[in-house]
Formats: sequence, C-alpha cells, structure tokens
Amino acid sequence: MATLRDIKLRIKGVKSTQQITKAMKMVAAAKLRRATESVLNARPYAKKISVLLSSLVNEDEKQANPLFADREVKNVAVVVVTADRGLCGAFNTNIIKEAVRYLEEEVKQKGLNYQLYCLGKKGSDYFGRRNYNISAAYPGIFSHINYTIAQKLVDEIIPKYLDGSIDKVIIIFNEFKSIIQQKIVVEQFLPIASGAQNENDKQESANYIYEPDQKAIFEYLIPKHLKGQMWRVLLESNASEFAARMTAMDNATTNAKELIRTLSLTYNSKRQAAITTEILEIVSGANALKEN
Repeated sequence: MATLRDIKLRIKGVKSTQQITKAMKMVAAAKLRRATESVLNARPYAKKISVLLSSLVNEDEKQANPLFADREVKNVAVVVVTADRGLCGAFNTNIIKEAVRYLEEEVKQKGLNYQLYCLGKKGSDYFGRRNYNISAAYPGIFSHINYTIAQKLVDEIIPKYLDGSIDKVIIIFNEFKSIIQQKIVVEQFLPIASGAQNENDKQESANYIYEPDQKAIFEYLIPKHLKGQMWRVLLESNASEFAARMTAMDNATTNAKELIRTLSLTYNSKRQAAITTEILEIVSGANALKEN
C-alpha cells in the first residue's frame, strides 16, 4: 500500500509531466499555424498544374509519354511518409499499419517486387528493424522541412521509373483535414493519372493560348507537377503531425489534471484517516491514564 509520502511524490511527478505536455501543446499549436498556411498555399498550385496537364494531354501523348502510359506492373515503389518523432497519438502507428497492409495485400500476395522509400525517422526505424527492402530512407527531414527534399526524391524515382526498375509508385501519407482529423491516403504517383476535368476546368482551359506550343509546355510542366505533388504530400504530413501532437498533448494534459485530482483525494483521505487514528490513540491513552 502506498504511503502518504509516495502519493505526494507521485502528485509532484504528474504535475511536472503536466507542465511538459502543456508546453508541448503550445509549441505544436504555434507550429501548426505556420504548417497549415503552407498547406493551404501549396494546394492551389498543385491542383492548377494538374488541371493544366489534363487540358494539355491527349490520348496519343498519353501513350507516347512513359510517365502517363499504363504498363504491366512487376515492380512497385512504396513511399511511406511518417514523422521523425513520437508523442503524436496514433499518427505514426496508423500510417505504418496501412503501409504494412498495402505491402502484404497489394504487393506480396500478387507476387510483385517492391522498393520502399521511408520519409521520416519512425518509418525508417520500423521497417529497418524488420528487414524490409528499403531502397532509401530520409530520417530527420521534418525538423527543417525543405522543397529540396521533394526535388531529390523525385529526381531519384523518375530515372528508375523510366528505365523499368519501377513500374508503379504509390505514396502513403496523412492528409491534413482539420486539427482533430487526419486522413490516411494511398495515392498513385506514377504513372500520372490524368483525371477527368470538371466543367469549370474545361471552360478555363478553353481560353488558354499556349506559347511557344502546347507540347513544349506539357513536357516542361511534367517535372514541376511531380515535384509539386511530392512537396504537397510533405506539407500535408507535416501539418497532420502537428495537429495530432497538439491533440495528443491536450488529452495528456487533461488526463494529468484528472489524475492529480484523484491522487489528491486519495492523499487527503489517507491523511484524514491517519489524523483520526492518532487522535483516537491519544484519547485512548488519556482515558487509560485516568483509570489508573
């Protein structure tokens, strides 16, 4: 049974932990504001380039360009985007579970070969310890997130895709929805999916006049599109991480407050019982002396 001293020390320890979680929540909230602004600024750029490509490409160019043409899939590259640190709830666990599920059900069961690209320390540590086929790992990138990381990764993947070492590229990441919601997305990166345009996009694209010519602009935009999409993925994951950490630290602070209240009640109850026992002993001793 815990003594009064043990309970008091535990209350002190929980209070110290509460101060840490509260500070981490405030730091995550400050970083989340900047990360959210970056995501909201990157989304329109990535969407507009995608719309432009869809308006520029025709069926003949799709078949002629290897980055658009579908082919038999034998080798799959899976890019898994996790965080560099923990203390963000189930953020990393959910991504890793989805990556493992995809590798088992969509790759290994179909007899396909795979290459793994791990962005973030948590993913590279997990898959590295379990002897997965990791082609490249990028730990520590989110401490100073930079556009050059997206450029480097795309420049590494595209030559492998063009020479046939990779037939398909999939990205698994957390898409930022709100502070309390992050959505796990499994997105095809290559071959490029030229999605159908809505009516507004068609009306906009009909008014474009291209210089020097449509094909030259199309070929110029493809690498920018791929790097822009990869950069958006990194920003989405970064914002989702801060949102998840802010929520987790808020819950931890609330739980610490409740635990302190419970421990204080226990401490006061035990202290009152000890005082009552001492008073009874004194009264009993005094009565015994009177009788003697």
